[in-house]
Amino acid sequence: MKRFGVSLTVGVMMFTFPAMSQTPPPVAAVPGPAATPSDYILLTVIMRHDQTMNLDEINKIQAEQGFWAKFPPEGIQVESWYIAMGLGYIVTLRVPPARLREVNRAVEQGAWKAFRTEFYPTYDAKKIAETLREQATKK
Repeated sequence: MKRFGVSLTVGVMMFTFPAMSQTPPPVAAVPGPAATPSDYILLTVIMRHDQTMNLDEINKIQAEQGFWAKFPPEGIQVESWYIAMGLGYIVTLRVPPARLREVNRAVEQGAWKAFRTEFYPTYDAKKIAETLREQATKK
């Protein structure tokens, strides 16, 4: 029984106190952050189709709510608009920060009921990924 107590104490100590003699592994050089202008943010909006309805029913709701007239609001640039099968729309917008509420309201008024929505602040990391890929293939 005494042996169990010593093992338990040593085990707890191993997880409580960090190893002081170990040095962290070197961090690989990663390109700096992608430049993002201060006059806009990228916002990805995912609109998941309500799969309890068929496409005709979803289209009818969109028409009744004026979805296509409301979203995106006038002057908001669409960076990309994809349809992911089994998911719905994945839309990335270029939004001036002062107009973020307007985009949210357009979704609330035009997309709710036909879609479940999610919002994600987004940034363009394509150049970073290309650089990392290039570095990895040179080794």
